[in-house]
Amino acid sequence: MSSLLDIPEVAALDARRSLVRIPPETDVPLTGRVRHIIDAADFRRLARISQLGLVSLVYPAAIHTRFEHSLGVFRLALLYLKRLAHDERFAAVIGRQQAEVFLAAALLHDLGHWPFCHPIEDIRLPGVPSHELFANSFLLEGEIGDVLRHDWGIQPREVVALLSEKPREAGSRVLASMLSGPIDIDKMDYLFRDSLHAGVPYGRHFDQQRLLGSLCLNRSGDGLAITDKGRTAAEMMVFARYVMFSEVYWHHGVRAATAMLQRAFYLLHGSLEIDALFRMAEAQWVAEIERAAGDGPAGELLRGLFGPTRQLYKRLAEYSILDGGEIYPQLARRPYPWLVACAEQFTALASAALGRVVAPHQVLFDAPPVIREVQIQLDVHYPKQGRWRPLGEVSPVVRTLASEQFDDYVKRVRIFAHPPVVAELRRLPDLPGLVEEAVRKTQ
Repeated sequence: MSSLLDIPEVAALDARRSLVRIPPETDVPLTGRVRHIIDAADFRRLARISQLGLVSLVYPAAIHTRFEHSLGVFRLALLYLKRLAHDERFAAVIGRQQAEVFLAAALLHDLGHWPFCHPIEDIRLPGVPSHELFANSFLLEGEIGDVLRHDWGIQPREVVALLSEKPREAGSRVLASMLSGPIDIDKMDYLFRDSLHAGVPYGRHFDQQRLLGSLCLNRSGDGLAITDKGRTAAEMMVFARYVMFSEVYWHHGVRAATAMLQRAFYLLHGSLEIDALFRMAEAQWVAEIERAAGDGPAGELLRGLFGPTRQLYKRLAEYSILDGGEIYPQLARRPYPWLVACAEQFTALASAALGRVVAPHQVLFDAPPVIREVQIQLDVHYPKQGRWRPLGEVSPVVRTLASEQFDDYVKRVRIFAHPPVVAELRRLPDLPGLVEEAVRKTQ
């Protein structure tokens, strides 16, 4: 146990000698070797990439950075280790070296993010890497790799393995679940931080301290779990995630902006130098993609997002799993190129019905992406009974909100249209019929 508590960064939680402050009034301890990472140019780049990207077009204060989020995640990693160091089962499988790899991975977990990363990843285009894979070049080459080797005594490949490879032995599986799992350090920070900066309460209404105090290992000893004292806090975290997706990440205005950016990138990606583009800070990234777009359709879409006047597309139609009839299942989780083709079929049909041409890029189909969000699978330990039970088994809240249908209830199918043409399109006599015909023509 003492070897984990003696890790310099963990000990620095209480020493309070060298700190950096992030919202809300939160101190993150900095040792020399942490400073060498966060001062590296590749890490400083995260200070010029917004965490939520296009969300700020709807929630103006949501302009915090990946740099701030990374520091928040790192601090939580320290708190997880400080708590779990007192768990005999955890201390038996996690040694000091593994714990230090975990801390480095927590600090560097977003290193591969580029501006507007998630909307672009969601459309799954050839030649576009995952951000986990893109991070490898930053980790394996250059200054950060040197810092890991020389200051931390860690081989960069160890961090890469923990962040992006399937763990094989129990200790690695435990640490991987702390980085990416039902109650991982990433979710715990981004739900709270995104809610704080967006100015909404939804992501902050779970008891973080209670959850931290209840951390333990699952029955098999290869993943994170909670004791029964943390059950309510875990339920509230699941609910916070549900509401943040519903009200912030999949807000209709945010999705209109997302659909515009995705279509612009789709039109341009074959002519872009992806590797160079994804290494840029946000302002450079926007300037470069606007230069590539010129005065064409992609340029019109981008000006609505980044130009002097905000001009988001408007909702023409919306379909959910509850009231979408046959349209929702026909469009949800379709590959993005298919959605583009379907939207173009609809635009052709609408042009014929209106008796005038509607440009293909003026109608956008937005639907839940192919990959679903990670579902909640978490054990609850009842020490007095000596047993573990799945959280979904003992919690009707989790059973309802974290089932495989989670995405279907927070992510809707929407059709967006350019503001000057949306009123005309709304007057079409059988809009759902045109959508269904477009689907049939695209099959």
